Formats: sequence, C-alpha cells, structure tokens
Amino acid sequence: MNIGFDGKRAANNLTGLGNYSRSLIGHLAKYFPQNQYFVYSPKVKDIPQVNAFINTKAIHLKLPETKGLLWRSLGIKKQLLKDRIDLYHGLSHEIPIGIHKTGIPSIVTIHDLIFIKFPKNFGVIDRFIYNLKTRYACKHADGIIAISEQTKQDIIQFFKIAPDKIEVIYQSCDDSFKLQATAETKKLVHEKYNLPDQYILNVGTIETRKNLLTLIKALKNVNEAYKLVVIGKKTGYYKLVEKEIQEQGLIDRVLFLQNVPFTDLPVIYQMATVFAYPSVYEGFGIPIIEALYTHVPVVAATGSCLEEAGGPNSIYVHPTDHTALANAINKILANPDLQAEMKEKGIAYVQKFNNEHISNQMMQLYIKTFK
Repeated sequence: MNIGFDGKRAANNLTGLGNYSRSLIGHLAKYFPQNQYFVYSPKVKDIPQVNAFINTKAIHLKLPETKGLLWRSLGIKKQLLKDRIDLYHGLSHEIPIGIHKTGIPSIVTIHDLIFIKFPKNFGVIDRFIYNLKTRYACKHADGIIAISEQTKQDIIQFFKIAPDKIEVIYQSCDDSFKLQATAETKKLVHEKYNLPDQYILNVGTIETRKNLLTLIKALKNVNEAYKLVVIGKKTGYYKLVEKEIQEQGLIDRVLFLQNVPFTDLPVIYQMATVFAYPSVYEGFGIPIIEALYTHVPVVAATGSCLEEAGGPNSIYVHPTDHTALANAINKILANPDLQAEMKEKGIAYVQKFNNEHISNQMMQLYIKTFK
C-alpha cells in the first residue's frame, strides 16, 4: 500500500504530537517495509531527529507542489491522487476537507478533547478552529483512532459518534526510555543538572491542568530527605506554584529544569525514586509510560485515563487531595519491597504498549479500512 500521513508535526515538532507521528510512521516502516509511507508537510525543520526520520527507508517526505495557507486542508488532495495514495491517516485531529469524495479512505487519530473539557485553557478562536476540524474529521473519516478509552468515551459523548467507528490504539514512548543508562552516563547527567541524591520527579508543562500545585502542597508532608525535580515549560500558572513554594518554605526542596535535551530525559527518570503525576485530565499520559519503562514507581491521579497508562500496580489518588498524595508517596519511599514490586509489575504491564504490538494493531486497521 501507499499510505499518506499528515506530516506537519512529524517534520517539525519535537514535542508530543511530533514524537507520536515519527514513532508511529517509523515503526510501521520497520515492521511493514513492503509498504511506502508518504509524509506530507508544508515545511520541514532541519534538526537531527527529523533528518533521521525522513531518511528512513520507505519513508518519503512530500512538500507542497502548490503554494497556499490551506494546502493541508484543500490543495493536498491533488498530490494524494497523483501519488496514488491508498489510505490517508490524519495523525492529529484533522483530515483534508472533501477527502471522502476522492475515493481515498481516511483515518484520523484523536488524542484528546481537552479544548472542550477545559475551554479556559484555550483562546476563543483556537477553540473554534479545533472544534470545527475535529468534528469534521470524526464525521467524515472512515475510521477513528482514540489513544485511550477515556478519549473514545469523550468522542462518543461530545460528537455523538457510533462506538463501532472508534478503535482504541494506545501510544508507546520513545525507545530511549527502554534502555538503561550506564553508571557513567548517570553520573554525568547528575552533575550536569546538579540533581539531588534522592528525588521525586514530575514531568510536564507547568499549567493548571497538570496540577503541580497539589504536588507542592503534598511535598510539605513528604519525607524531607527527598526533593522534587520538575521538568517542564513554565506558563502563567507557575506564579501560583512559586507562591505556594515560598509560603510552605520549600524553596530548597524544589528544582525546576527547562529545555532539557531529549537524550538526557530518560536518564533523569532512571535516577528518580518516585514519579508523581497528579494531572487533572490527560488524553493518555505518556510520561507515566516513560516512568514505568525506566523502572520508576508511579503515583498518579484518578478521573481521566491515567489508570490506563499506569496499570493496576501504580497508585492513584484524587487530583485535589494533597494529603492522600503525600501519604502515597511516603508509602513508596518507606518500603523498598513495595518499590521493587511496583517496578517489576510496572515494566511487565507496559509491554502492552510496545511498538511492534501497536504497529500490528495499526496495520490491521489500515488493511480493514482499505478493503
């Protein structure tokens, strides 16, 4: 098959959607090399991760043959027909307008409906555009991929889509999280960031939905031998977090890191004792997968899909209950046997998210849709 993809994020972004896109296409090319994979993007960023991706055998970068701001939504259809694309996959909430009239079957991945569930996090225009594109894609695509059962239920609830049109296919994380760093590498990374000897880790944009404030409140009652390392971009919400840190007298117990190179991130995970992720809502929760693959026990929040990511042997608390969060973290810190059990069962659980399994699920859906 000739399979086309919306490659804007794969060819330009180093964040979640870009990583998802490159990982999915790259592993499809690895496990199903008999197909050709066409990546359509209005531009391409000259960075190592993207260069390695587009130089992979059977992957073909396709730039616009005609100029225009609406190329991804309209003009791309002529190129899809010219390239004899058998199936098109919109990797992030949208498909070209009118693709269902070209005879090319399409699939769309819906990661989350955060813009509907947490509208205050988005501008009015952004919400309008996201809503328009996502509703259109769900209505006109031949199949929908939800990255979690939570997202599937949200699509059914808000867009009134028939359940049998939606298939849940989970994500994995980058393979670098699945490799143990050497003692020398850990030492170098530890010194580079002046990391504490013992720490709890939190990774994610510092914004309201990620709920770092509850973790800061919990830290006051967590074993003082452990500090908190936070990796993520700061937003306006950071001011509330900073104020809480000062009021609780925790300035010396919290280390913020920004712009950490992706190559260092798995190593920082591996040296953590606990990963704490009290996010109020997620489409899936990739940082939890990353933690489990790096053999770190997880404490997360109830209320969305984090139980799907973390499995039955992680610990979950209500996202606003900082006392329960502190108790859960202390329980793990005080019990080496529990730590060992959570690591062993956690790494066994995340095998359901390995790339070969996900690639097989995806290809089965492609074949079913193409037929």
